[in-house]
Amino acid sequence: MQYSTRLPATPLITHDPYFSIWAPGDTPTAEDTVHWSGIRKILRGSILVDGVERGFLSRGLRQAMRCVDTRVTPLSTEYILEDLGVRLSVKSTSPLLLDDLDVLSTPISYIDVDVSFIDGRSHEVEVALTADAGLCHSGEEQPEMRQDFFSADGLNYAYMGQVRQAPLAGSGDRLTCNWGYLFLASEETLENRPVMAAVSLVCVKRADSPFRFTLLIGYDDIASINYFGRMLPAYYARNGKTITQALAEFYRRHDELLDRCAAFDRQLLDEALAKGGEDYALLVTASYRQTIAGHKLVADTNGDLLFISKENDSNGCAATTDISYPSVPLFLLYAPELVCAMLRPIFKVARLPIWTYDFAPHDAGRYPILNGQIYAARHRSQHEGYGITHPPYYLYPATVDAYRAERQMPVEESANAILMTAAAGYADGDWRIANDNLDLLQLWCSYLLTHGEDPGNQMCTDDFAGHLARNVNLSAKAVMGIAAFGMILDALGRSAEAKIYCDEAKRRANSWLERAAVGDHTALTFDGQGWSLKYNLVWDKLFGLELLPDSFYSQETKSYLARSNTYGIPLDSRSALTKSDWLLWCAAMADADDFAAFLHPVARYVRETPSRVPFSDFYHSEDGVSARFIARTVQGGLYMPLLMDRWKKRRESAQKSVTARISASDAGMRAMPFGSAVRRQIQ
Repeated sequence: MQYSTRLPATPLITHDPYFSIWAPGDTPTAEDTVHWSGIRKILRGSILVDGVERGFLSRGLRQAMRCVDTRVTPLSTEYILEDLGVRLSVKSTSPLLLDDLDVLSTPISYIDVDVSFIDGRSHEVEVALTADAGLCHSGEEQPEMRQDFFSADGLNYAYMGQVRQAPLAGSGDRLTCNWGYLFLASEETLENRPVMAAVSLVCVKRADSPFRFTLLIGYDDIASINYFGRMLPAYYARNGKTITQALAEFYRRHDELLDRCAAFDRQLLDEALAKGGEDYALLVTASYRQTIAGHKLVADTNGDLLFISKENDSNGCAATTDISYPSVPLFLLYAPELVCAMLRPIFKVARLPIWTYDFAPHDAGRYPILNGQIYAARHRSQHEGYGITHPPYYLYPATVDAYRAERQMPVEESANAILMTAAAGYADGDWRIANDNLDLLQLWCSYLLTHGEDPGNQMCTDDFAGHLARNVNLSAKAVMGIAAFGMILDALGRSAEAKIYCDEAKRRANSWLERAAVGDHTALTFDGQGWSLKYNLVWDKLFGLELLPDSFYSQETKSYLARSNTYGIPLDSRSALTKSDWLLWCAAMADADDFAAFLHPVARYVRETPSRVPFSDFYHSEDGVSARFIARTVQGGLYMPLLMDRWKKRRESAQKSVTARISASDAGMRAMPFGSAVRRQIQ
């Protein structure tokens, strides 16, 4: 089952912000394969049929096989090519299974090759897959390289990497890994065969009859994350497992893991088709691997999970609060513990002596070095090039004036952190991270109470648009954050305190609606100017808060659709730019009859955009050209409609099961629909 024959760029090998290889053209040979940033990271495929050579992956040969079909699912990409009487299937699978964190965190992909004869004749065939040395370094100039080959337990292994290794030696944004070793493993022959490179590794299969073979490609980054002075390996390696052990294990588990990947693909695509047809199946397919591969999963010295995002094509920040915020629907669906793993670095930064603010931090460093927030740092621009290592803020005392206060996002990040914490607890009933950090959550909620009702001249997650005073959407986020904190208190058994915040959220929601309404829509600012997508209100529907009436949502979403362009509704009245994640959050709030109208322009953008880059979330709604922001984790937000449906069904089921058990003593809680909903979920 597949629903995407044309993506802006097609994922091939997708594991983390560094080990990320894409095909940017309509066919696998239209362009060389690249890193998500556009830097060439070449995997080259060639085939000899009776001595005649053709290419099937990347450029480099004068003649290429004809690509007759491209089949993409959430977890795999398959090219079907024909020429010289031969049909070739090349399928890459990255087993990013969210229910198995060891498999998820192992940077190994399968490349399965199937050769059949379609002309009724026999042929002598040689298939070669070549990994170029550029996969192991950053920059055009190739450093001194090392390679070696060995065999063990029926498998052949090969690796290459720089002679001089400096793991985690710097940080940057549109950069690739400048340390570590690329590995290949197969039962087939592995050799050194320079092909347009000084060093390469080649997997070769020769036969005179139809055949199949499997190649594994993996990357050992040695150390993955510098976490406040501690060098942490990838999660799979936390107990000492080596990449060669992982390769051998993955080879043994080939059939099992591919079956699990296929089963997950079927499940997800069936759900997407039922929700929004082929348009929605396309969007979940295009976003799944990209969203997960924008993170690195590690464990801290206590064994707690850390799911570190990289703010791709923006500033390279790590564990960014307002980047995690839109991404969480995917993980709330399949692995809520990863939302907690996103939050831990933010809570850690907030407890550093240098962080003296009464609101939540923006980030925890610049990937892959987490030293403390670097956004709005005074000492240098966050947009400088490769090799930057920011000061160890985690060692600085409170007296150091390190940040520009005017560049912070106080309401934005405080509400984001509270909402993600509440959502993680609501998803699976585990409120431990909320309980452990209740003091910080209360502090940040207090900030929302003081500054959120009519925000001053603050930045929000749409910081590319600059500061905006009296931001109606930011005020809506504050209301949602206050309500979410009430949910947290209620879940922790502090019902009396919870009611105070719940009542205040309801009062502010009524006030917000009165002040924001302008005719048939809500304004951009509280002085009645413009309009904007109020995507932050999605939590009202998602949690079942009932802060605003259904009639409001129906009218508001119809006002959005009236402003739609070819490829979607603009983010607000200031320009025609839009964001796919926020469009799908608004779609999740729409009536069933309007859902497709939100969905179709975004799917059309995926099919038609001239920007051949990994799925950009920020683009021009009139011509479909990417503005920037490629390969970002925020595309996890496209799963909000599925999450909305699942949680709505869960609440309805819970309501039916407890109706007969509700006693008169519960009357007070029944007056708080969202408080009682949470309580029922955890009974």
